[in-house]
Amino acid sequence: MNDQILLLSQEWRDQLLLGLQVLLILLVAYILQRLVVRGLTRLGSRYPLPPELLLPLRGGIRWFIIGGAMIMVLERFGVSATVLWTAFSGFVAVAAIAFFAIWSVLSNLLCAVLIMTVGPFRLGDVVELVESFEKPIVKGRVIDINLLYTTLEEASESGTGAIVQVPNSLFFQKVVRRWRGTDIQTLNHNTHE
Repeated sequence: MNDQILLLSQEWRDQLLLGLQVLLILLVAYILQRLVVRGLTRLGSRYPLPPELLLPLRGGIRWFIIGGAMIMVLERFGVSATVLWTAFSGFVAVAAIAFFAIWSVLSNLLCAVLIMTVGPFRLGDVVELVESFEKPIVKGRVIDINLLYTTLEEASESGTGAIVQVPNSLFFQKVVRRWRGTDIQTLNHNTHE
């Protein structure tokens, strides 16, 4: 009977010791994080440091301390730091490859958002992409803007031209000439009179 009680108390003592170690790690991390943030705040008030510098610095140090504490806690539960590092580096490698693979799509999506919000041209405008040395690439009336492409209708003598889909990112890589749709209608109306 005494052996069972001794074994049970040994198990509880080990679990209690593990819990106390985890709490101590988290408490030290919290206190260290608060001291560093307070020190950076005082440094920012004493010296004329811009908030644009202090805010990311505080956040970066905070995440560094929290990450270190989490690694220490996981090590207390038996997870090796080598295993964590291997898993993390593998995840980062796969994410980098995936990001590189879809970079052009993401670039076109971002450029579409910029085209729609900034408004360098609108539906009905005539735009011309120009390569260096004034060499035109494509010219046409904007008939559609979607998340990947801007669709242009090329002008021709017969009245109907080819439909050209230009990747949105190209509008931010090349020189763009633009004629507003209302200006062109006014010019066409004046020439017909």
